[in-house]
Formats: sequence, structure tokens, C-alpha cells
Amino acid sequence: MQRRDFLAAAAAAPLAAAATSIPVIDTHIHLYDPRRPEGIPWPPKNAPMYWPALPDGYRKLTKAHNVVGAIEVECSPWLEDNQWVLDIAAKDTIVVGMIGNLEPSKPDFNKQLDRFSKNPLFRGIRYGNLWERPGIHAELKKPEFIAGLKRMAAGGLTLDTANPTVELLEDLIQVGDKVPDLKIVIDHLPKIVVPGDAKSKAAYTAAVRTLASRPKVYVKVSAVLNKVNGQTVTDLAQYKPKIDFLYDSFGQDRLLYGSDWPNSETVGNYAQVFNVVKAYFDAKGPAVAEKYFWKNSIAAYNWVHREKGQPGK
Repeated sequence: MQRRDFLAAAAAAPLAAAATSIPVIDTHIHLYDPRRPEGIPWPPKNAPMYWPALPDGYRKLTKAHNVVGAIEVECSPWLEDNQWVLDIAAKDTIVVGMIGNLEPSKPDFNKQLDRFSKNPLFRGIRYGNLWERPGIHAELKKPEFIAGLKRMAAGGLTLDTANPTVELLEDLIQVGDKVPDLKIVIDHLPKIVVPGDAKSKAAYTAAVRTLASRPKVYVKVSAVLNKVNGQTVTDLAQYKPKIDFLYDSFGQDRLLYGSDWPNSETVGNYAQVFNVVKAYFDAKGPAVAEKYFWKNSIAAYNWVHREKGQPGK
């Protein structure tokens, strides 16, 4: 880990000029430690980021970009890993919130939600296309699933989604119909793969437009970068049409910054991930950039201010 911190600092040094004076809240990072006796469910041992992903390393890596806070998003289906993250977060004030992993249709959901949400850092749960579980499409038929989401909404908690598809977006419209007070954050929407036929494209456009009409739905402009022939593409022009569509749909008040660190390391380093979206939102002016990099995250998550320099208070 020490060697990795050194390399990260060295890589960030020449890019210091690209840092922003705007404070940044990163709404999508993952924390884990493969050195634990019980191991970890993700990432697998052969993954390039199979190393300790912890707040101290993240803080050093992102200092040059004025990242002052982060929201951890679950990366484990194990119940007690919700507590593990909260315990890790308690030791480092750069973590301003976490999105856990609970299943609303399970009999013990209310008990576990009450347990974890006693900690103000617990800001909601993630549900979607992950962990080989029934997706939202199947869960929508269960009254207990909807009841669980209503309980979250009543507590001011947020539903993060995972790995968007057109079907998932359409399902989220139904979630909004059934639980209109629930805050919903759609992750990684620039990464969505929309089939090339006209019908699927029309369905995607319609779903995005409908969700954009719902004031409690937010989108992370995250997982933006791609590789071509093994090389990271950092040219904003390659990504601008997709981001433009999201900006035109959701406007400046409901887009969020998320790096997806350290999963993002598979496509580019943190500076590359950051600088592409920075270039896009800087062009919109400082007021819009501030909303994207931190202001909108307060509305979406009501995260906890824990140290000087974290904006909003």
C-alpha cells in the first residue's frame, strides 16, 4: 500500500495544475481490504485492483483534485460489511456517507435498516443489477419491497441503483410511481449499452426523459471513460454527446460527480477520470461546476459534514 501511495502521488504531481478550486464530493467510491481474515467477496483475486482500498490511500490520491469528501457505495452482499464500512468510516472524516447493501423484501429488512441508519453516515442502500439477485423488475411485484422503499423514503434515505439497463430505467419509473417521495440516484448512466435498433433507442430516450421529469431522481455522471485497443481515451469529444443528453435532460441541479474508485482503475487513473468531467463542467461555468462537484450531492444524500473544508456549512 505504501508503494501504491507513492506511485499515486507521483502520478498526480504533474497534474496539479488541473486541480479545481471548487471543493469536490465524490459520490461513488468503494472500500474494502483483502487482508481481512474472512477475505472479501469483491473484487476477485485476479482483479487489477485487488489491494486495500481504504480512506487514507484515497485521501492522498485525490488531494491534488481538491476532493474533500466521499460517499462509499457498497461492494459486498455480506450483511456485516455494512458495519465494517461504518467502522472504517468512523476513523477517517473524508467519508461523509455510505450507501449500504440491504434487501427491502427480506423479513429482517426493517430491523437491519433501523440498526444501520442509527449511524448518520448510513444514507441509504443500493439495489439493481448486481449480486445475482432478483432485479427491481421482479421485486416490484412484492408488497414488502415497496413497503421497504416507503420506509426508506420516510427516513430521508436514498436508493442508489446499480449497472443501468433500459429495463432498469423503466422499472425506476414504476418505483417513482409507487414511492414518489423516495430519492433515487442512478449510477454510471454514461456507461449504459443501448441496443442499436430504433425501438430500443426510443425506449432509452423515453425512459430518461420520464425520469428527468421526476424532481427526486439524480444521475451520477460516472464510469465515463472507455478504453480502445487497450488505451484509455481521454478526449472529451468522445464522451460529450452522451453527457450532453444527460445534461439536457436532467439539467444542472441533478447531476453528481462520482469516480467509481478504485473500480475506475481498470480504465484510467484518478486524474484521467476526474479531468474529463472537469473539462465538461468547467465549460458550463463555475456555478454549474459547483453544483455538479458538490452542491447537488447534498440534496441527493444529505451527507454528514465532518471536517473543515467540506462545503455547505
